[in-house]
Amino acid sequence: MSFSPQQPSPAPSDLSGAGAEDLALYREKFRRRLPQSLEELRGPAQGVVELPLHVAWSGMTSYDLGKPRQRMGLYRAVLHEGLRDDLPRLLNRDLLVQMWPVLRTLVGRTVRSVWEEAFPQLAARSRAAA
Repeated sequence: MSFSPQQPSPAPSDLSGAGAEDLALYREKFRRRLPQSLEELRGPAQGVVELPLHVAWSGMTSYDLGKPRQRMGLYRAVLHEGLRDDLPRLLNRDLLVQMWPVLRTLVGRTVRSVWEEAFPQLAARSRAAA
């Protein structure tokens, strides 16, 4: 099914059958990767982080946490591509919470909703920052 620029793609609630099942599987992929709590995220808060190739398969592999754009890029890549064991090792709870109001606009809708549903403090932080 193709969509012209004038016709938006269907919203998730408009999906039926296989489309809804695909969305549910996609959400579950991210849900399975979540830590039990944000306290598990004990990754570095400074310095240079080298991402494994399964996370940084399409771009940079080295990120300087002292540079805001690189820090944001690293977190976006890890949230999308990181595996369950990668998240506690590569993400830092304090940095994630601090960056979330902007970071949530850079990640996909599914990643954003899965994280905010699992960790309401992220959604609350976004509302407070607005």
